[in-house]
Amino acid sequence: MEPMETSKVENVRLLDRFDPRHPVTGTLYLTATHLIFIDPDGKKETWILHQHIASVEKLQMTAFGSPLRVKCKTYMNVTFILPRERECQDIMVTLQKLSRPESLEDLYCFHYVSQGGYSQTDGWQLFSLEKEFFRMGIPNQFWDFSHLNKNYELCDTYANLLVVPASATTPMLMGSSRFRSRGRLPALSYLHRNGASICRCSQPLAGFSARCLEDEQLLRAILQTNPKSARMCIVDTRPKINAMANRAKGKGYENENYYTDVQFHFIGIENIHVMRNGLSKLMDACDSSCATVSSYLSALDKSDWLKHIKAILDTSVFIANKVEDEAANVVVHCSDGWDRTAQTCSIASLLLDPYFRTIHGFQALIEKEWLSFGHKFTDRCGFLDADAKETSPVFTQFIDCVWQLTQLYPMAFQFNERFLVELHDHVYSCQFGTFVGNCEKDRVDLMVSQRTYSLWAFMQSRIDDYLNHLFQPNSNHSPNVMRPDTSSQNLRLWVGLYLRFEDGLLPRESIADWISATKGRAQSLNDHTRLLEKRIADLRFLVLHRDDLKSSTCHSEGHDVDSGLSENEVGSDKQSQKYRSESGEPTARSSGDLPEDSLTSTAPRVSDTESGFEELCHPSSRASFGSVGVAGSTLRDLKRPSVDLSLDQIALELNSVAIDWKNPRDVTHCGCAAPFRYLNCKYNCWKCGEVYCGRCIDRHIALPGHYSGKSVPVCRPCYKTLKSSPSYIDLAAVAKQRGLHSPLCASPAPHLRRSCASLGSEEDELQQGDHLQVGDVGQDRLHSTCRARSHEVAFAKDEDGHG
Repeated sequence: MEPMETSKVENVRLLDRFDPRHPVTGTLYLTATHLIFIDPDGKKETWILHQHIASVEKLQMTAFGSPLRVKCKTYMNVTFILPRERECQDIMVTLQKLSRPESLEDLYCFHYVSQGGYSQTDGWQLFSLEKEFFRMGIPNQFWDFSHLNKNYELCDTYANLLVVPASATTPMLMGSSRFRSRGRLPALSYLHRNGASICRCSQPLAGFSARCLEDEQLLRAILQTNPKSARMCIVDTRPKINAMANRAKGKGYENENYYTDVQFHFIGIENIHVMRNGLSKLMDACDSSCATVSSYLSALDKSDWLKHIKAILDTSVFIANKVEDEAANVVVHCSDGWDRTAQTCSIASLLLDPYFRTIHGFQALIEKEWLSFGHKFTDRCGFLDADAKETSPVFTQFIDCVWQLTQLYPMAFQFNERFLVELHDHVYSCQFGTFVGNCEKDRVDLMVSQRTYSLWAFMQSRIDDYLNHLFQPNSNHSPNVMRPDTSSQNLRLWVGLYLRFEDGLLPRESIADWISATKGRAQSLNDHTRLLEKRIADLRFLVLHRDDLKSSTCHSEGHDVDSGLSENEVGSDKQSQKYRSESGEPTARSSGDLPEDSLTSTAPRVSDTESGFEELCHPSSRASFGSVGVAGSTLRDLKRPSVDLSLDQIALELNSVAIDWKNPRDVTHCGCAAPFRYLNCKYNCWKCGEVYCGRCIDRHIALPGHYSGKSVPVCRPCYKTLKSSPSYIDLAAVAKQRGLHSPLCASPAPHLRRSCASLGSEEDELQQGDHLQVGDVGQDRLHSTCRARSHEVAFAKDEDGHG
């Protein structure tokens, strides 16, 4: 790339479309990948990826400078006013070059280096076309795999593996391929559980009278794969007048006289040019400052965008009903079979199979219907500086249709709105190589799986952000086969996609984010409560059986040093025992002298009731110092408690968990100045409770105050604090290294300072080295502190409505 003449411009004004009289003044930076605007106060950052830029336009000169309007494929439109016209011209020319490279090799994905927790090899093996058809029960007596396209010689825009009728011969497949546009012969797309199927192809090269016996035989073989139906259906997704016009070009549609036992249906979904104009009109309606509601609604209606969405949904519902209700095979095609065919086949599969409504299933659906069957992402999304007439929002319409279904069935999809928006944005970003190229052959030639990162690996690393917390599979709200009502009144403009950058039009956060934050806080409090109960049980055990443990340790080990007490502590303890003996006070007996009922009884004692421990603790916690010891053994077998507590350890555990989380509704910007918009995730740090963006809370660590030992999100300052603490040990990492399951691989108590060798064995609970057992006063203080903390956590949970 040529060096940029202008990389930084100061005193640039960013106009607010709704308040142009009060612009924001800052500095504009132009890097190799982004256009960045930062105001001097650090209150606003605007990042625009070059590949997201759809157009750059220099407007008429004003008294304040030269305006530059940038329109993005993510539907962000911004206007900058640069002080000098030459700088504006330089920025415009550079952005035009960077946003529309001439070669695929210049795309962002071939230069991007991930800083996340995934590698370049992750994600590429998540989907296998062969395994997906295995899931459908293929091969079987009716369908089988064909390797004729192994080297992409039969059809260079199809995958190298096809599923065709088992009775189809090689001459039949090759003849049909020559008779179909672009060689895209009929191949299986989806096999339903009742034996009915959906196949897809391109239009035949029929003209007015041409025919192909091999193509007729192949369609006859597809009909015979379903013994339950005597007729099959061919769905042409084009308006009939368009199909008839293609006949004059030597293409067209199937002649009913040559294809027997076939029903023909024309359903009018417009071509890519009409769809492109419709999106342009929709953006004009959204960008214009309409004086009245009626003028805005009129502009929205003239775009026909929702009309196009309805046409795609209606066609998909028609196909799904044919398959489910009539058990009929359906063959779908449009002109070349990679735009409208991909839309309708994928949505029909989504309606028929609940697997495709999960996150991984939806990704498999995209891989199969859009990537394997050769949707032209490079041309349709405008990745390169090529013919603009080839661009069209085909994939955007598919995502829009899926969103419409999520609104009609909010509990039937595992993913949420953010998942769809990020998927849409990253298709256009070219940050990942998943969608680069027009077909599978292009991606193989470019070696994208070896040279780029996979989008699926990135989304897998953030899977929690995409979960729909209302998802209820196998319920009345999530039917196996969807039958949506696609009436016009049920379809809405997707404000969260097309108008998400208009502050004030959307809620401050989505309901799903509020549910997720509440759920996360409840999980943290429950986990912390379990640890507090365990700590109370451990400390109470030490208070009640301190003398017994020392006596047992002395008898079993033969000396006092291994008991974990210093010489001064031992001497002091012996003096106290002697004093109690001389004064007539009863001395504690060893574990061998204890009555049997004292070793096995788990009933709460009087001291438990008085202290509130009996009401607070879980029964399993009380049992930990009754018939079962701290390490899972009886008191007779226990040499010493498995806990190894210190004041620093207790303090670290109590201070490592946030009880009160900051309300995300009160936060509009992250500490890094990134603004929070409708679909921007707001993350609470599980240690301090503050709110951050995803860029600032990219660390995960196990908190000492959690019983489970699971890694949770924390901010960078808290991460450094925990890592630098001398009392902290990450048991989750140690357990992972040893191949064990965290938490508490060998002991029910997490984050204890133990040797790594003792993690896998319950017999070796005593590590050699420096141990500190707190004295009577320290035990009482820690006991009181833990009980007070437990009441504080219980009160916080009651406030949240979680018991």
